[in-house]
Formats: sequence, structure tokens, C-alpha cells
Amino acid sequence: MRGRPAVLVEVIVLLLGFLLFTRFHAAAGKDVVSATANALALQSVERALHLDIEQMANEWLTEHPALIGPAVYYYRLYYVVLVGVLLWVFARHADVYIKVRRTLLAMIALVLLVFWTLPMSPPRFALPGVVDIVAEHDILGSHASGGTGSGQNLYSAMPSLHVGWSAWCAYAVWSALRTSHPRAALSAWVFPLVMAANVLVTGNHYVLDIVGSGVLLAVSIAAASVWGRLAVRRRDARSGIRPLDRTLSGPGR
Repeated sequence: MRGRPAVLVEVIVLLLGFLLFTRFHAAAGKDVVSATANALALQSVERALHLDIEQMANEWLTEHPALIGPAVYYYRLYYVVLVGVLLWVFARHADVYIKVRRTLLAMIALVLLVFWTLPMSPPRFALPGVVDIVAEHDILGSHASGGTGSGQNLYSAMPSLHVGWSAWCAYAVWSALRTSHPRAALSAWVFPLVMAANVLVTGNHYVLDIVGSGVLLAVSIAAASVWGRLAVRRRDARSGIRPLDRTLSGPGR
């Protein structure tokens, strides 16, 4: 089992990954016509499946103003949890850090492909009557209600990265604690479940966006697993270790 990687290397890798993600993500949010057409098509699918609950969910939140503030904070500050989980796993659970970090980077790469090929207007743009809760009560004052002048990608509803990265946090905690603290590991999945409800009631995502987030995490876990196996083969090749030697030495090698 490899030890904890060098801090400086990890900082450079992660900062570079998120910088590239931010640049390419913003550049993808330009095709408003396609984003609107894709949103209409998604709504048709949801109506056929009886999953079109976004407007009803949004109306429910507007009727409970005491919950609007907490909903906006939850929507805006989830990245604090993301960074905290990443640091915690790095510092306390080096045995799973590389795996979950690879999964996170795989999510970044894969979701950019989706954003570029399938732009999607969120419910707050595409559904008449949906209130843009975060824009009206934004604690950061930067949630643009239209256009792309802010540098944000406003047409990347599919999949929901709020849900996707929240699910990654749960996956990372579950990977670290599932053996030693199984109940705590399972409880971590409450975070993405609440986020899924949050993005619906705030008018930011569709039900199928949430499904897409689950698919994104699953595919990213699989990609990280392949990545890991390829990395082991490269290390073995450099060290002169044959696959049979690793098999005979057992999993503890």
C-alpha cells in the first residue's frame, strides 16, 4: 500500500485540476439555444415518467420562508465540506486518499464532457413560475440570474455538481470509515440526499439531473479503479515485478 503523497504535489495537482475545470466549465456555458432545447426535451421525459416535481418543490420552499436562508447557505457553502473532507482523508486516512482523489479528478474530467456536449438550462430559466431562490437571497451576492457575463456557466444543469460533489464527499467518508465505523460511514450519505432536495426546491436542477449525478459518481469510481490498476502496472514494470509475482505475494504487498 502506498503511503501519503507529498503535500506540495497534491496541492499542485488539485489546484491545476480545479483551475482547468473552472476555465473549461465557464467556456462551455454559451449555447443558450441548445441549452433551452435540451431542457425542454428533459422536461418531456420527466413528464412521461411522472418525475416533473421541480415547480411543486420550488413552490413549497417559497411557502416556507423560514427555510429559505438555510437552503441558500446549504447550496452555497457545500464546497467547505468538500475541502474539509479532502483534507481529512489526506491527513487521517492515507490508505484511501489516492482512490478518492482519483475519483474526484475523474468526475471533473467526465462532467466537462457532459457540459460541453449537453448544455442544459436549469428550471429557474426554463420553467415558467419557478423562483430563482438563490439569486433573490444570495449570501455571496454573485449568483447571476441570467447571461454569462459573470464568468459562470449558467447552462450546466445536467448533471448537478452540487449533488455530485456532495455524493463524492459521502463516498470518501464511507470509504474511510466503512470498516471501523460503519454507522458513521452510512450516515455520510445524508449530506447528498439533503443536497438533492435542496437543488430541487431552489429551482436549480431537475430530478434527472440528480440521477445524472449518481451516474457520474459511479462511472468516476470505475474510472478511478482502472486508473489505479494501470498505475500499479506501471510501478511494477519500473520495478521489474511481474503480475504473477504480485499475485503470489498476496494483497498485502
